[in-house]
Amino acid sequence: MKADYVIVGAGSAGCAMAYRLSEAGKSVLIIEHGGTDAGPLIQMPGALSYPMNMSLYDWGYKSQPEPNLNNRELVTPRGKVIGGSSSINGMVYVRGHAGDYNHWAESGAQGWSYADVLPYFKRMETWDNRGQGGDADWRGKDGPLHVTRGPRDNPLHDAFVSAGAQAGYPVTEDYNGEQQEGFGPMEMTVYKGQRWSAANAYLKPALKRDNCEMIRAFARKVVITEGRATGVEVERGGKVEVIEANIEVILAASSINSPKLLMLSGIGPAEHLAEHGIEVVADRPGVGQNLQDHLEFYFQFASKQPITLFKYWNLLGKAWVGAQWFFRKTGLGASNQFESAAFIRSDKGVDYPDIQYHFLPIAVRYDGQAAAEGHGFQAHVGPMRSDSRGEITLASADPKDAPKIFFNYMSTEQDWIDFRKCVRLTREVFAQDAMAPFVKHEIQPGEDLQSDAEIDGFIREHAESAYHPCGTCKMGALEDPMAVVDPECRVIGVEGLRVADSSIFPRITNGNLNGPSIMTGEKASDHILGRRLAASNAEPWFNMNWQESQR
Repeated sequence: MKADYVIVGAGSAGCAMAYRLSEAGKSVLIIEHGGTDAGPLIQMPGALSYPMNMSLYDWGYKSQPEPNLNNRELVTPRGKVIGGSSSINGMVYVRGHAGDYNHWAESGAQGWSYADVLPYFKRMETWDNRGQGGDADWRGKDGPLHVTRGPRDNPLHDAFVSAGAQAGYPVTEDYNGEQQEGFGPMEMTVYKGQRWSAANAYLKPALKRDNCEMIRAFARKVVITEGRATGVEVERGGKVEVIEANIEVILAASSINSPKLLMLSGIGPAEHLAEHGIEVVADRPGVGQNLQDHLEFYFQFASKQPITLFKYWNLLGKAWVGAQWFFRKTGLGASNQFESAAFIRSDKGVDYPDIQYHFLPIAVRYDGQAAAEGHGFQAHVGPMRSDSRGEITLASADPKDAPKIFFNYMSTEQDWIDFRKCVRLTREVFAQDAMAPFVKHEIQPGEDLQSDAEIDGFIREHAESAYHPCGTCKMGALEDPMAVVDPECRVIGVEGLRVADSSIFPRITNGNLNGPSIMTGEKASDHILGRRLAASNAEPWFNMNWQESQR
């Protein structure tokens, strides 16, 4: 089997590239290890806690013991299904802040500033604000990815935003528009009540074209002949074979599996490859390094009023929600329930937001365990730009072995300072008058935890990944020894090979990573095709008093 372009991974970026490259008349073959996304557990937004906890759809990765988090091994879900992690994620849509992309460009990823990426965010979107305001000029009107908002009809959503305003923070009608900073509505990749994954938006339309094909197979390594990638070695049906690429091989296998595949192919830190008996094709010390993630915890409150989603947290309630969705694609099942959000700055001197909130009108964990108190609500909160860096390394030279994932969370003093601020700033917001009719008491961390040491102890035991790993095949300048790909997404030191997924992010973006990952696939497609959208002249909003005040 052969095609012009062989893409490894039908995830967020891979689906976008399959769509754009086949649209341009190129023959495309996508290799995906996971299976179908059919059925309500994936397609129903309200069922989001199920697929990420199912081995059928998830690679089942765990981190190494994290020394600064009581040696806990944290689950690291990655989608093993068409659509990749966009088929098992929380569907929250965040572009990231203009400052993130300007930092990319300044750190060596030329051509990836905010002015350069904004046209791609617009091209990929069809935006529906549900009449809730926002910045139409900053948003897309006819892209494959549908972005919308929840109905926001639970009074807790308004109360959360009002409390933010009472605490002195800005309110923003559209954090994906001109102004990210502030409290306001949250956006989701949902269309007509259904999860609008990269598979639904990009892959399924692409596969209807004669020049786009997908095979189910396990990628073992990239085949490199005389310094050029010529295909991908895969296993399917118990047999090992090579899928040949006429022009290029593109890895879009995730920030966990893309560096793993590079190393198995002889591209990575020479010393590490030698440990596993892998012949070195290109000594790139940055492969697998620079691993970043967002760490967060749930601030939970018991509710004075029985208005939370807990009233549906029983067999009858779930059956009613499921039936509404199944027959009409409406009701609570048609939303991920993350319908309000906030992005704030932790201190004066911070030029753009570095703390994110997801607000949820129920007190429940990602694994579906509701709080013992019953009616409650929560805000997921965590810092956005930790300086901690981890790594992905090989456990062995066997492609079937999971890689070693070490995030090295909370390894700088600033991490602890930032998390303490998250606790204290959040308590201040929920102490405002707007929340008074609803807040009964703080479930966790708990009002008795006040000192730095008490807060630190809580973080060690309760901080969890927000599931935003990235950065392990860093994009940068050719002269940067830790760069893995150049600003065209080409792997440095090997011909005919690119990486395009969240692994190329030089630094983690503000918020959830699905939007930036799809944008990466969109933009990489144009680099591959030798074209480029014109840069934007839009001027994003920065708080003019950021040097003097925290809000």
